[in-house]
Amino acid sequence: MRHQKKTVKLGRTAEHRKALLANQVCSLIEHQRIKTTLAKAKAVRPLAEKMVTLGKNGSLHARRTALAVLRHKDAVKKLFDDIAPRSAERHGGYTRIIRLGQRKSDAASVAFLEWVDAAELAEEAAPEKKGKKRKSAKGEAEAKPSHKSKKSEPNEKKTGEE
Repeated sequence: MRHQKKTVKLGRTAEHRKALLANQVCSLIEHQRIKTTLAKAKAVRPLAEKMVTLGKNGSLHARRTALAVLRHKDAVKKLFDDIAPRSAERHGGYTRIIRLGQRKSDAASVAFLEWVDAAELAEEAAPEKKGKKRKSAKGEAEAKPSHKSKKSEPNEKKTGEE
């Protein structure tokens, strides 16, 4: 029986699983959203949340602990400088899992794993578009002479010369 056995094995050895989860968290930090299987997303979530908690602490010891787990300096830097300050007022629940259904090839359940505050960040970055502006027909004709007018000019000169 598997009573009180918290680790999801994912069909891998301990070292392979540890490297996989660290790489998934680094990808999540870099891209803000990753698409993976539901089982992996559920396994990555606790590690990602612990890394944000370390980032909120902000001490040198926390930074070194995160570096020992993730093994990517750029990811740790982005975590401490960008992601953790965004989550400063939040007490846990930094990630969200959105189920996408089943993959066509092997019918594995697929999901997005993303930061909860990434949607707010995307809304701020992209201003709302009210509608497309259309150019008037005269404005287009004046700005861009058609090819017919170029061809007609030499023809007109020839007809005038004859």
